[in-house]
Amino acid sequence: MEINAAAAIGILGTISSIIFAYIGYRNGLKKESSDSGRSSGALMSDVGYIKAGVDDLKRKQETTEERHFKLVERVKGVEESAKQAHHRIDELREEVGKDAGSKV
Repeated sequence: MEINAAAAIGILGTISSIIFAYIGYRNGLKKESSDSGRSSGALMSDVGYIKAGVDDLKRKQETTEERHFKLVERVKGVEESAKQAHHRIDELREEVGKDAGSKV
């Protein structure tokens, strides 16, 4: 009977160690899954932050391009105005030159 009790204790110990090992394995899987989900969530958050930054840069670039085109149009107008002013100045010089020549 003592041998049967020792065998029963040995079998019970083996079964309980298998059960505890399985429980530890399951807890490890849950923790690993939780850690994996946490790191995946952090990665997705970082990607979202980067995407928002890129979108913001695109908006700023579009605004800058729009301001650039407006400035180009203004410069064209100023150049045309300066050209007309030079023509008027040349005409005035010619008139002043003619008037000065006829008075002498």
